[in-house]
Amino acid sequence: MFYHVVMFKLKENSKENMEKAKALLLAMEGEIPQLKHLVVGQDELFTGRSYDICLISGFDSKEAMDEYQVHPYHVDQVLAHLRPMLLDSKACDFSA
Repeated sequence: MFYHVVMFKLKENSKENMEKAKALLLAMEGEIPQLKHLVVGQDELFTGRSYDICLISGFDSKEAMDEYQVHPYHVDQVLAHLRPMLLDSKACDFSA
C-alpha cells in the first residue's frame, strides 16, 4: 500500500475550524475511487510542535495517489475550501 500523510496547521484552530477541516477531509470517503484508506485526526495536545489536523490516506500505488491528487472532488470540493483555512501543511509519502 502507498500512504500519503499530511499534517495541517490552521490559521485559526478554533473548535469550529478544526471540525470543518476534518469534515472536508472525511467527505472524500466513497467519492474518490483511488482512495482505499482514510483516517483523519485532530490534535489533542496543542504543544508548540503540534499541527492541528492529520490526514492518513492509503492507495494501491503511487500512481493511484497521483490520480487522487488531480481528482475533481479532491481539487474542487476539498482543496478549494481547505486551502484558505491553512497556515501550513507538511506531507510524507511512502510504501509499506
